[in-house]
This record gives sequence, structure tokens and C-alpha cells, in this order.
Amino acid sequence: MVELLPEIAQAKKLTPAERAARGKAARKQAPRSAHARWEAPADRPDPVGLLEEQGADRVLDLVPLRYARMLVSPGTFYRGGALLMATDLAGTPDSGLTAQLCGDSHLMNFGLYQSPERRLVFDINDFDETLPGPWEWDVKRLAVSFEIAARDHGYAASTRRSIVMHCVRAYREAMLEMAEKRAIDLWYTRLDADLIQNHLTSLGGKDAKRMAKDMSRAEMKHDLRALSRLTAEVEGKTRLRSDPPLLVPARELLAGDERARFTHAVEEALRNYRETLPKDRRAAYDLYRYRDMARKVVGVGSVGTRAWVLLFFGRDEGDPLFLQAKQAQASVLERFVGRSRFRNSGRRVVEGQRLMQAVGDILLGWYSVTGFDGRPYDFYVRQLWDGKGSFNVGAMTEGAWHTYAMMCSWVLARAHARSGDRIAIAAYLGVGDIFDRAVADFADAYAEQNQSDYDALREAVDSGRVTAQSGS
Repeated sequence: MVELLPEIAQAKKLTPAERAARGKAARKQAPRSAHARWEAPADRPDPVGLLEEQGADRVLDLVPLRYARMLVSPGTFYRGGALLMATDLAGTPDSGLTAQLCGDSHLMNFGLYQSPERRLVFDINDFDETLPGPWEWDVKRLAVSFEIAARDHGYAASTRRSIVMHCVRAYREAMLEMAEKRAIDLWYTRLDADLIQNHLTSLGGKDAKRMAKDMSRAEMKHDLRALSRLTAEVEGKTRLRSDPPLLVPARELLAGDERARFTHAVEEALRNYRETLPKDRRAAYDLYRYRDMARKVVGVGSVGTRAWVLLFFGRDEGDPLFLQAKQAQASVLERFVGRSRFRNSGRRVVEGQRLMQAVGDILLGWYSVTGFDGRPYDFYVRQLWDGKGSFNVGAMTEGAWHTYAMMCSWVLARAHARSGDRIAIAAYLGVGDIFDRAVADFADAYAEQNQSDYDALREAVDSGRVTAQSGS
């Protein structure tokens, strides 16, 4: 029996008019103005306790680094607090309309990468928490991230609200646009280099030049550059260099018979990973030979999860391939919307990414391996440096913030439209700004909550409850 996503299965049974009516009816379940409300419930869990709970299942010597990175600013704290916000969003109104969620759609989880056609595209680029759920959760997390970033930037309340309103309006208008598209056209819709350049041209000035430079930097971030940055000659062979704690070769983490056991585990993992690739992609992967592996610290919220860089060579030493194997745990959303239908969390990430991204990594796959402690660990695999980059939001002026917010919201709407009922969601949102204003109010209130939680972590470090320690 063919398995359909719930919203797609529902939409197939209805006419466009019936789908629109369903969306408008959802306003009774969750009035658009109701999304403005945020007030912490009396029984709200201790935010530091939730972070400690996550840390218990991570590489323990990296957890202090995670806290240190979260304490850089309220914005970095927010990036690491996906579980905290998911816990809070579970108690907020939702329309009953669902889509595949990013699950952690803050503004720094959007960026540039190379398509298989070797064209830069802008899209969501982090799917560690992806799961089907209320589409509003992604919109609210994105909107709040702009409010917090604008606060970190020192903008006045009126400017912050203008940016957040622009963000939410761009999502609503993009969803209205997606609702009118032919189904097949939706799957060809992307924000590629040409469209990005059009936005930059209209922006003009220093911002346009700076963002164009960011795009050029992304194009230069490829395997040959990684070869010069991440490797060194060790005993006459090119291997991953040592830069603890941020990059630590496996040879430095293992001793004695652990090395043989580890080598066997890597061979098993790569065999399992290969089986998850489409057959034509296996042919490309098979042209490369595995050489080395190192543990790498990545991101903010992900610090402490197991992440590896794998070095391969193809034709010769001038033909490198770098893959990243990143541990996939249960999504922070699962305790609120139900478990993933995929038993392997790595597969959950990969399937969600394939569903939401306009174009994807040709070597995206997953595997599971048994650790030395006898426990199974799930991983997903992707290319490490493949034109990946981001825009320097910290250097943007107000006008560029509006442009960047529009870009993020547009690709988020397009991603939701591929798995959710875009006609129903568009009808729920409507052509007025009721939803925009409500989410802007929510963003302002929740930014205060984020500040309070940030302060709680700071107090926990000061009191010695938890340890924060920066890496070198």
C-alpha cells in the first residue's frame, strides 16, 4: 500500500475550494489573533534542567563548551534552546494543519550551498529536529529569532517590530503564492543565485556588496580548500590535522585494541551508509577510498553530539572528498507530536531534508552503528564543504535585515508547501495582517522569556551548578 503524508492524503480527497474552506474553518480552532499570546505557565519546566537532560546523552567533556557557546549572547542561547521552545510551543494555539517542520528554523539555520548543477541556492540547511507538526511552530521560531537578533544588534523596538512583521508577512505572502502554483511547479521552485542577485540589486549599497562577497566566499568553500585547512602530513600521508577540542583525529582518541575495533566499526558504518544511497550515487561514492576520520565540534545546540569528519581520496591526492557524519537523536519535537515513523533518527533527518529542501546533497545518507558501550547510535552523512556558506547577518543594516527575513520566510513557506496543504494554510493566513501582527507580539514576548532563560543559565554557571568552558 502506498504511504502518503497525512496532509497530502487529505488534500487529494478535496477540491481546491474545499481545501480553502478547511483552512478558513481552522480559524475557529485557533483564531489568528490568538497566536499573539505568550505567558509562561506556572508548571513550566526548569530551562536549565532541560538543558542538563540533553547533556546527559552527549559527549560529556564537550557539554561545558556547549554552555559556553550558548552564553555568548541571548541569540546564541536561543540557537541552543530548541527543546526549551518546543516545550513552550506545545502549549500554544495551532490550526490543526500540519507540515514537515524544520523543527529549529532560526535565522542562522538558513544558508547557501551548491546544487547538483553546481549553482548556489539559498535554503534551510539544518534538519536535526525535523518532524511533521504544526507549521506555526516553525514560523514562530523564525520570527522570534529575528526579534532576538535585532535586540542583540541594538535596534529600537519599532525597528525590531518592522523586521519581524516583514518576516511573517513574507511567509504569508509566499504561502499565498505557493497555493496558486501547479503541483509540479512547486517542486521546481527554488531561490537560486540569479534570484538572490535580483534581491541584492534592488537592495543596493554596501549591503549588496557585502552579501555578494558572502556568496563568493561560499563558492570557494569546497573540498580542495578543506584539504588545505583541515589536513596535515602525518607519517608521510595526508591525514586530518589535530586541533583539540574542535578537531581531534580518531588516532588520538583511541588506544590499543580500541583502534582495531574502531576500524571495524567504521567499515561497517560505511557499508551501511552506502546502502542508503540511490544506486547511481553509489557509483560516485565508490570512486573514493576512505583515508581518515576525526571528531569535530559543530554549531551551538549540536555541541556534544557525536560528529565526525571523514576524509576520502579519489583519483589521487589532489582529488579529496570530505564527508560529515553527524549523530541524529530523537527530535526535540517527538515528545509533543509523537515519535517519528522512521526507527533510525538519521533516516528521519535525511527524509525530512529531502522533503523540505528544493535540491539536495547527492551523497546524503544515513547509518546506525553500535558504540563501544554497546548502545546503537544513528548518524546522517552529508558533504562537509560543498559551497556551504551564510550571510553575515551581524554586519547587515536595517534594509538588509528586511531582505534576509524575506528570503528565509520564502524558502520556509515553500518547504512547508511541499508536505502540507498549502491551499488550506494560505486560506487560514488570508490576505490581511492579523497573523503577522499576532506573531510579532508573540516574538516580542518570547524574546523576554529567552532572556530570562539565558539569565537562568548564567546563574547556574555562576553558582557552579553547571560548568561552561570555551575551547581553544
